[in-house]
Amino acid sequence: MVQALEPEPRVYGLLRRASGVAAHLLCLGFTVFVAVLARPGTSLFSWHPFLMTLSFSFLMTEALLLFSPDCSPLQHFSHKVKGRYHWILQSLSASCAVLGLVVIFYNKQLNNKSHFVTWHGLVGLLTVLYAVLQSLGGVSLLYPKLVKRWSLSKLKRYHATSGLLAYLLGCTSLLLGMCSLWFTTAVHSLGWYLASSCPALTGLVLMNQVTNAYVARKRF
Repeated sequence: MVQALEPEPRVYGLLRRASGVAAHLLCLGFTVFVAVLARPGTSLFSWHPFLMTLSFSFLMTEALLLFSPDCSPLQHFSHKVKGRYHWILQSLSASCAVLGLVVIFYNKQLNNKSHFVTWHGLVGLLTVLYAVLQSLGGVSLLYPKLVKRWSLSKLKRYHATSGLLAYLLGCTSLLLGMCSLWFTTAVHSLGWYLASSCPALTGLVLMNQVTNAYVARKRF
């Protein structure tokens, strides 16, 4: 005999919706903050923090929140439509990340500086490469017949889990970037802690969303 599932307390749903709305606001606010701080266009380097923040803080966050059952901007659209917009946002995110990597590489080359000698540089490189591979892996969901050994449900589960790892790597890279001399010189004390809490909190919200969708809510 299958035991009936107890209804979820209403407060949990309200908390998830509030945290989802907060994630939208935080990713947008943090991106605008870094854009004002970096002033893209004033120097070659200024494009690096702007593009990386636009990629991992805004575009990738919004791409994942599209599938949120509580705060998706496309709440009443079909999963297929959400998937298309997710693919567009992820493609833009990967493009911005690659451009941001090219910019910092070329800037260091011009200034005769070593490449990838800090944790931020190493994790950032790994994150960009992983994000590009993750985006390419999404093609299997658009054309599941290309991967005949796995069912579509398994492909979705693996893609979501792998995508969460890519997002957490992006959050880690952003946090390490906020430990750089450029950021710590411009942002001090309380401002630094407030800024660093943005990718940390959005990371927790998205981790909760993915685990609830593919792990915690397995039903038989």
